[in-house]
Amino acid sequence: MTEPIINIDKVSKSFGAFEVLKELSFSVKPGEKLALIGPSGSGKTTILRILMTLETINGGHITVDGEQLWHKEENGKLVPADEKHLHRMREKIGMVFQLFNLFPHKTVLQNVMLAPVLVKGVSREEARTRAMELLDMVGMSEKADVRPAQLSGGQKQRVAIARALALQPKIMLFDEVTSALDPELVEEVLNVMRRLARETDMTMLLVTHEMSFAHDFADRVLFFDQGRIVEEGPPEKIFSDPQQERTQSFLRKIIAAGQRI
Repeated sequence: MTEPIINIDKVSKSFGAFEVLKELSFSVKPGEKLALIGPSGSGKTTILRILMTLETINGGHITVDGEQLWHKEENGKLVPADEKHLHRMREKIGMVFQLFNLFPHKTVLQNVMLAPVLVKGVSREEARTRAMELLDMVGMSEKADVRPAQLSGGQKQRVAIARALALQPKIMLFDEVTSALDPELVEEVLNVMRRLARETDMTMLLVTHEMSFAHDFADRVLFFDQGRIVEEGPPEKIFSDPQQERTQSFLRKIIAAGQRI
């Protein structure tokens, strides 16, 4: 059996009195494409932010690529991780956010080059070559010298994907990457993600409300509600024959809102 690349063990997270995650446990295999679905506020984005070390945990343990994420071993004991450990673990993971977070004063090419030069010490020439390859892959090479303000939302999001890939992460996290886009721009971003899923062996976790895309993209779907996994399985099972009443009612509402599954 292959060791999981991500293992989440009894993880709890609260914001004040609100318990977002309730002793959550699941694991992800290397190369697996996982879709996280469920109502807003069910904890999906919080999981991604915890994996990216943007949010801390209140309890439990997470391992990424065989190493503790929020803890480290010291004299045979697990102690809270320091910033040096977290910084090193972050290099294994890339994240694409709902809002693109591009640097407005830098060109598209500079946005994609920046992290490899600063974080990994890659030479500017090597970073430039790699950035142009990635921009070509997401269909944005012709916009390399343009600033983000001159791009559409879909173009910005494709640049954000190239930027996250520039650090060559083992794991990619996508948080509602199409929800801020105009409907006609959604497909261009989804096409890039389809290509990534098809052509790379990266592990990918996707939080989305695009059910038909989750169906096509994922090896496995997790349905979340109130900080817990209510149901999980292959997409054809979850979307065609959900077993839990909560999953059934959620999908009925999605279909009633006009979404195709």
